[in-house]
Amino acid sequence: MVEAPAARVDSRRIVIIGPCASGKTTLAVELRIAGFDARVCGQEHSDIADLWRHLDPDVLIGLHVDLDTLRGRRSSNWPASIYARQIERLRDGFRHADLVVDTRAYDAREVAARVTGWLRRTLPT
Repeated sequence: MVEAPAARVDSRRIVIIGPCASGKTTLAVELRIAGFDARVCGQEHSDIADLWRHLDPDVLIGLHVDLDTLRGRRSSNWPASIYARQIERLRDGFRHADLVVDTRAYDAREVAARVTGWLRRTLPT
């Protein structure tokens, strides 16, 4: 059962980038439920280096996952060449990210808790 979004707690637009299977969509859903304006950018699929900018983020969050973890989440034969291409496409976004979380060490709830906590600590005054 999907919960209804909470009242908006933050007016900042949050954009999430990361390679496939890093948890972007799951995090965006959890942040929206918690009252944040969160969206995913498919930067890893675009040769436009700054595609993420087109969503006009106030906060840019990068989710990282290594190839072994990605393979565990998706397919054990996920091509290293596709992963490398996605990392290259994400380079500009990660360089500009306000927060980068390595998701290999955390489950989806822990990632959401870490990001939500960071967002609440950085609320504009």
